[in-house]
Amino acid sequence: MLDEQKIEEGVRLLLEGIGEDVNREGLRETPGRVARMCREIYGGMWQDAGVHLAKQFEADNNELVLEKDITFYSMCEHHLLPFYGKAHIAYIPNGKVAGLSKLARTVEVYARRAQIQEKLTAQIADALWEHLNPQGVMVIVEAEHMCMTMRGVKKPGSKTMSYATRGSIKEDPQMQRMILEMVKE
Repeated sequence: MLDEQKIEEGVRLLLEGIGEDVNREGLRETPGRVARMCREIYGGMWQDAGVHLAKQFEADNNELVLEKDITFYSMCEHHLLPFYGKAHIAYIPNGKVAGLSKLARTVEVYARRAQIQEKLTAQIADALWEHLNPQGVMVIVEAEHMCMTMRGVKKPGSKTMSYATRGSIKEDPQMQRMILEMVKE
């Protein structure tokens, strides 16, 4: 579980380390604010996506379902800087579908962790595969990484894309192309 006292101590040390006065007016409450913020930003660490995906509905139509442009914010585990963007989820049901909000909640569970984009993409696909038991899954994530835009190479606007496929979609390049075209629309 989250240890707010350790976070506050760490923030004080960081501020001192960069030469700041932790007792000046603007910074006195910063360690506590950061600790409370961490509860929200890293809250997915203590959540199970399966809880959200357990609510399913019978569906006669086993054709492609695509929910696109699911906005997310995450933290790069290498630099503890944000990366953010959109996730697109496609799946072919197997007699049951999840509520659309449950797909977005699944993205949030994994985005609210210290994370890398490639792992985020795979975790979402694996959760859908495991809990929905679909015929196929494809997850596409596109994100801008602050570790590339505000430091290091400094290339604002550059986006990283990753995708993961499972089941019948993994075996069907034509279906993958169709999904990618639908995401671009």
